[in-house]
Amino acid sequence: MTGTRFLLDDEQREFARSLDAMLTAADVPAAVRSWGAGDFTAGRALWARLAEAGVFALAVPEEYEGVGPLPVELAVAYVELGRHGVPGPVVETAAVAGLLAAAKDSAHAKALLPGLADGSVMATVKAPGGPYALDAEAADVTVTFADGGLHLCADHGPTHRSVDPARRLTEPGAPTELLTQDRAAFAATEAWGTLAAAAQTLGVGRALLDRTVAYVKQRKQFGTEIGTFQTVKHQLADTLLKLEFAQPLLFGAALTMSRTDLAAAKLTASEAAYHASRTALQLHGAIGYTEELDLSLWIRKAQALRTAWGTPSACRKRVLA
Repeated sequence: MTGTRFLLDDEQREFARSLDAMLTAADVPAAVRSWGAGDFTAGRALWARLAEAGVFALAVPEEYEGVGPLPVELAVAYVELGRHGVPGPVVETAAVAGLLAAAKDSAHAKALLPGLADGSVMATVKAPGGPYALDAEAADVTVTFADGGLHLCADHGPTHRSVDPARRLTEPGAPTELLTQDRAAFAATEAWGTLAAAAQTLGVGRALLDRTVAYVKQRKQFGTEIGTFQTVKHQLADTLLKLEFAQPLLFGAALTMSRTDLAAAKLTASEAAYHASRTALQLHGAIGYTEELDLSLWIRKAQALRTAWGTPSACRKRVLA
């Protein structure tokens, strides 16, 4: 990243293009629908391909067979994961990697971080303030906050339906092995989780805008493409501005990894993506609600991610504080 304008360099842009090409060639919507139905086969195969591309190694230090920590590159990657709607605990795996790297316990780091980097280990964590861990039934490792520390869970409880069916909310099992009581590890878990969630959310918003722009160029009223109507142009321009405003805040937060900057990035990305989802619904009409239309996969994800890893109100309070 160059200068203070938060411009990506050539290598970072090429990384984004390569991920975009790989995910475009994959049938991600089919994997998302299978994941929501409890079949993780296609999702795990996609996970392995992302690991081969180095996505999950970005939050893992080099001494544990990763290539990180590289928060800017992780943000670049997770925008693409959001744009394509990749299922699974991608955010939570980055958060657990950040936790293990920051915790003063080399035994757990040596045991788990190499697997997180190469994709053989999928991890999730019960985020602070929430009762559920995302996709714990699919994950190999579940971490929970309990008794003033971060613990591994040996099992998991029932799964509950989310606004986004592909985000399977699972009650973590009883805490077993203590990972750490180090506050620096708590902060690292929150920081990496918030960054990854903000990037994924921004990607979801961009996908919604792209699909809506393509749709208004095809849909006609009174023999005219609705994309030529001034009101529609204003709605799309307003959505684009919100997404464009969120992007430098995201990459600025990736550079500093400060709690305030991360909260601002998550807030703006969440509100921009939510606005994009409302615009998409309005301009698609009733068809936007149908499960058969792929658009609904991103609309639901935007709604769910809006409150994940920091609700808008919580993020505002953090920024103001």
